[in-house]
Amino acid sequence: MPGGRLTQQERQQIALGLADGLAYAEIARRLDRPTSTVTREVMRNGGPTAYRADLAHRATERRTHRRRQTTPQGPQTPEQPHGRDPEAVREYEELFTTILIASGLPNMTARVLTCLTLADEGSLTAAELAHRLQVSPASISKAITFLEGQGLVSRERDERRRERYRVDDDVWYQSMMASARSTAQLAETARQGVGILGPQTPAAIRLENIARFVAFISESITRAAEQARDILHTKSTTPSDRTT
Repeated sequence: MPGGRLTQQERQQIALGLADGLAYAEIARRLDRPTSTVTREVMRNGGPTAYRADLAHRATERRTHRRRQTTPQGPQTPEQPHGRDPEAVREYEELFTTILIASGLPNMTARVLTCLTLADEGSLTAAELAHRLQVSPASISKAITFLEGQGLVSRERDERRRERYRVDDDVWYQSMMASARSTAQLAETARQGVGILGPQTPAAIRLENIARFVAFISESITRAAEQARDILHTKSTTPSDRTT
């Protein structure tokens, strides 16, 4: 398997594969690259519908240049617990962050959520987050405020009375339920418009269809989250390959 960064020719092959409707795994197989490499490349450069090889190549060169300018000299990669490969961890953090950004989270917010999610203890202080991400405390505070508003993180005090931010096992359930409530509110608002615009008018029919669709999605999210909640508290005994 070749190492190093993607070449411009490989990016062109990725673009052709996307245009042909190939899955990331198939594109990766043809390039003899990990699927995660292709996924990260596409998601951080516009997604499958907007990916452009030349733009992606130039963007990567700019990011590499900025990283070289801002990274201090000397060994900076922290030692990883449990014998983890530091480079593999760094690449996975980048992939996880990219997917969160593609789902709609702002860049810094996604970085903070990734950092908390991948920390074994599941919680970090503002100072620890700022140190790990090499950003200002103000940036961390803004991201945490956003994540709290979405129900994705909670606050707690440790034995030294320091405020810590935690992603616990139940936070993804709470987030899904918040999303379901928001979607249900959209359905209700759409239904209100039917009476205002007049039943059987084109706009009212459109709103009614939106309301029925969105309400179904909201109910489905709620049912699925309730049924699957126990999964968040289940300790897996074997490595999962369900994400392949």
